[in-house]
Amino acid sequence: MKVIKGFTSAKAVLSRPVPDEFYPTSLTLELKPKNLPPRDKAERDVRKIIDEVREHRDKAVHAYTSKYDGLELASLEVSKEQIASAYQAVDKDNKKLVGALKMAAERIGSFHRAQRDNIWHEVAVSSSGQLVRPLERVGLYIPGGTVAYPSTVLMTAIPAKVAGVNEVILVTPPRASGAVPPSILVAADIAGVDRVFRIGGAQAIAALAFGTESIPKVDKICGPGNIFVTIAKRLVYGVVDIDGLQGPSEVLIIADETADPGYCAADLLAQAEHDPLASTILVTTSPRFADKVNKEVEQQLQSLPRRAIAAESLDKGIIAVVASVDEAIELANLYAPEHLCLMVKDADSCVGKVANAGCIFIGGNSTVVLGDYVAGPSHVLPTGGTARFASPLNVSDFIKYINTVSVDEADLKELGEAASIIARAEGFDAHARAVEKRFKTD
Repeated sequence: MKVIKGFTSAKAVLSRPVPDEFYPTSLTLELKPKNLPPRDKAERDVRKIIDEVREHRDKAVHAYTSKYDGLELASLEVSKEQIASAYQAVDKDNKKLVGALKMAAERIGSFHRAQRDNIWHEVAVSSSGQLVRPLERVGLYIPGGTVAYPSTVLMTAIPAKVAGVNEVILVTPPRASGAVPPSILVAADIAGVDRVFRIGGAQAIAALAFGTESIPKVDKICGPGNIFVTIAKRLVYGVVDIDGLQGPSEVLIIADETADPGYCAADLLAQAEHDPLASTILVTTSPRFADKVNKEVEQQLQSLPRRAIAAESLDKGIIAVVASVDEAIELANLYAPEHLCLMVKDADSCVGKVANAGCIFIGGNSTVVLGDYVAGPSHVLPTGGTARFASPLNVSDFIKYINTVSVDEADLKELGEAASIIARAEGFDAHARAVEKRFKTD
C-alpha cells in the first residue's frame, strides 16, 4: 500500500473524482479495470436490452439468458419445491449455515423493527395530516452466477418485509447448470421472499421495471450488481424507484498507536478481497504504526485464497499519516466512505465529529465483517462518496408518505383568502375561483 505523509497531500489524493457516467470510480479516474467496455457502448447495449424486454417481455428475457448465460430455461421462476429442497443441499455442504442465517435474520429483523416503530408515526396538524404506507411490490437484485451472497438476500429482503411490503420479488443470475445456489434460496425463504426468478443482468432489471408475462412489475428495485446492472438501474429510474447506484466496496480506517496492526490489516484485506476496484484506506497518526500495518498486510495476504484479487486492490490502497485524529476525521468526512472504522483511544468520543459515512465501526472489536453479516443494520450502504447525502438501506426505503388535507368551514375562511391572493399573483385565475366559490356567500 502506498504511504502518504501530511494532511494536505492526503487530502489531494482522497478528493474523489467526478463519477464518469456511473462507471465505478476509485481514487483516480485512470484506475478503471481493463475489462470494462467503453462507456458509450455499455450504455447503448443496456438501452437495447431494456427496449427489447419492454417490447417483447418473456421472449426477450429468454433470448438474453440464452445469449449471456448459455441457458435455455423452461421456466424463469424457481418453484416452491426447489426452494424447500435447498435446505437439504445447504445442510449437505455446511450443516451450520442455516442456523447462522437464521440468527443473522433475527438480528436484522430486530434492528429494523425497532427503526420502523420509531419512524412509523402518522401526523395530524390543524387541517393537514400525513399517512404512512408500505410499497406494494419490491424487486431485489442479488448478484450470483459464480458466487452466492445469501447475506445480501437477508440485508435487502428483511427491511422490506419489516416495512410491510406486500410482495418481494428476487432475481439472481443462474449457475451454468441453470440452478440458483441453494444458499440463496434458503436465505430467501428465511427472509420471507415471495417469488424467486433465475435471471440476471440488465434484462432482469428491465423485467422488474416493466413487467413480463412471468415477472411482475415492481415499484422499487434494490440491490447491487455489475456495471450493466448499475447502468440499467439508472436508466429505469423514474419508471420505478431504485435504492441507489452501488459501486465498489470501501473501507477507511482511522487508527492511532493504541490500535492492533493485525486487526487493521485483516480489515483492509477483508475489503480488498471483494474485487480489484475495492478501496482500502488507512489514516493513522503514527508513522511506525503505518509500517507495522503494511508488513501485516503483506504477511496475511500470502495465505488468502483470493490473494490475486486482494493484491490488485491493495496496489491502489493508501496509508495516510497525519498529525492528529481530528485531521484523520476531517479526511474521512471529505472521502465519505462506505465503511468507517475508528480504531483509536476513546473511539466513542470521535463519533460526534463524523459527518459522512455509510456505517461507523467503533473500537477495535467492531470489524466491518460483523456489519456485513450479523450485526443488524443492512450492509447495503452508500458508496462512491454518496454518503454525503445518502443513507444505508433501511425501512424508510420501503415506505411512502401520503399527505392529507381536511378543511372545515372555519379553516376555509382562514385559509381561502390567502390561497386566492397567492393564486392570482401567480396568474392562475381558475385556482383562485375554485377556492373563492367555497368561501363567498353572495
